[in-house]
Amino acid sequence: MKKLLISLTLLTSTTTLMADIVAGEKVYKENCAICHTINGRAGLGPDFNMVAYTRHKEEIEHYAKDPYSFYKTFGYSSNAMPTLPLEDQQFKDVADYISSLQPFKKWMIKKKPSKKMIVKNEENNESVEAKKENS
Repeated sequence: MKKLLISLTLLTSTTTLMADIVAGEKVYKENCAICHTINGRAGLGPDFNMVAYTRHKEEIEHYAKDPYSFYKTFGYSSNAMPTLPLEDQQFKDVADYISSLQPFKKWMIKKKPSKKMIVKNEENNESVEAKKENS
């Protein structure tokens, strides 16, 4: 009985998550697809695969809600994106959809640890710690 309840809970939460992504795809098609692609073709705005790779879901949501306030924060020199008349839930849904396009994110890349080396100074025979980046 306990396993059944856990399974039903997981299924319900997964269905809710999928509903947000499905609803977000609908919002994308109705409001974003005219300027943003998701398949690498050229568009007026950045391709959403790249946005999904480099941005957190919350950043996407905040930018979509108020692009004029955030374009400089995102590194853009200007803003052509209009303020969209969407409900808060629609912004969340489209951010979920965009984020779902790339399961692996830029910030997930693990950096190689640096190695420490001991270097002897020839003049005074002292040991000095130096960092060397792994290649």
